[in-house]
Amino acid sequence: MCRLLGYMGPPATLHELLYTPPFGLLRQSWEPREQRHGTVNADGWGVGWYAPGIREAPARYRTARPMWADTAFESVAGVVETSIAVAGVRSATPPAPIEESGAPPFVHERVLFAHNGAVAGFGEGVGTKLRRSLSETREGGIEGGSDSEVLFAMVLDSLDEGLGLAQALRQMADRVLGLTEARLNAVASDGETVIGLACGDTLYSVERPSEEGVRRFVVSEPFDDDPDWIRVPDRSIVTLDRGSLVSGPFDATGQ
Repeated sequence: MCRLLGYMGPPATLHELLYTPPFGLLRQSWEPREQRHGTVNADGWGVGWYAPGIREAPARYRTARPMWADTAFESVAGVVETSIAVAGVRSATPPAPIEESGAPPFVHERVLFAHNGAVAGFGEGVGTKLRRSLSETREGGIEGGSDSEVLFAMVLDSLDEGLGLAQALRQMADRVLGLTEARLNAVASDGETVIGLACGDTLYSVERPSEEGVRRFVVSEPFDDDPDWIRVPDRSIVTLDRGSLVSGPFDATGQ
């Protein structure tokens, strides 16, 4: 399992988003408060962010090291600002290897994706079936052995078919749940919106006004004890854009 964060709002430093909150991703890497599967997230971490005017594709940093052991990035995080970010700390689900290629977030062109969950039977035939369902291009682009990377490839195939990001996440969930049980929580962005998928695990959202504008978050678990967090119902999609935060149910096989 993993812990995820998605942010959209006025420019904030990565340090503000990842390190400053009392129960943020750094703390969640060794002491998550609501994690149902696993006790620590020591199998890598990463963050992706957008820098409009500098480059079209998002920048990404990730490593197979635990976030608490990766002290060098903290000083960098204090001087990097962004209005959109996707980040996660990882607890690898066996038999997935602990390697950088499995650490969130995954990136392709403008899209960032991070997954929290597990696909039942992935190492016992289900993973092979899912990979066979991919286009040749997407199957050939898979670098590692994690279920998360295959799920991202499925999302990319749906985007190639012309679906929007929220619809692509829904279609991925529908296809996987048509084969097996799975926990498919995810946070993704295309640089215009941030999408949160609640499917099998906890997900929360919040809007917080500030002098600079409204800060919007979607996370696996609250990073502080403020009472304004809203629990996202299971089998729901949350959409964060520059003017709103909207949550609604989706239909998926297995409901």
